[in-house]
Amino acid sequence: MTRIDYYFTTVSPYVYLAGTRLEAIAARHGAEVSYRPVDALAIFSRTGGQPLAQRHESRRAYRLQDLRRQAALLNLPINLAPAYFPANPAPSAYAIIAAAKAGGGDLGALVHAFARAVWAEERNIAEDEVVKDILAVHGYDPKLADTGMFMAAGVYEKNLEDAIAQGVFGLPFYVVGEERFWGQDRLDQLDLHLGGKL
Repeated sequence: MTRIDYYFTTVSPYVYLAGTRLEAIAARHGAEVSYRPVDALAIFSRTGGQPLAQRHESRRAYRLQDLRRQAALLNLPINLAPAYFPANPAPSAYAIIAAAKAGGGDLGALVHAFARAVWAEERNIAEDEVVKDILAVHGYDPKLADTGMFMAAGVYEKNLEDAIAQGVFGLPFYVVGEERFWGQDRLDQLDLHLGGKL
């Protein structure tokens, strides 16, 4: 079975805009998704990227226009100045890793829910009660937020090293073998690739 390594951070607006299109694409082609949350700031520092606050004003201004337009095209609500951004993504990342190991729920919907909480629902995904609520709503034991943390921290660090080794430099990033796709706006290309057309 073809595997898609999906590298992401739950605080990315582009992860939010990706929605659950990846899961639909994977289902259409009989592929499996390996969910790999990573530390975006560490990715940037290791690959020559810049955190948002350090980018030139023209780049930050364009980003806001781009987010507004893409959200409109995708018919997704978005708050361009969310109350809890940037939030610490580690608690939600750890919860996703623990949920993936536990199984039983909808992992793709869980990932999207954390990003939606930031960009459309004004929720702080660094807060324990928010993490537990989102886990529960998507079919997972909320206690995973407590019991799976030590294991998840190690996986989170490994994900970063794997991402660097696979050529990841931004998020979201999708890797299928040697083929790499950066950004939710490359999901159509991923779809075509999996279908043998690209």
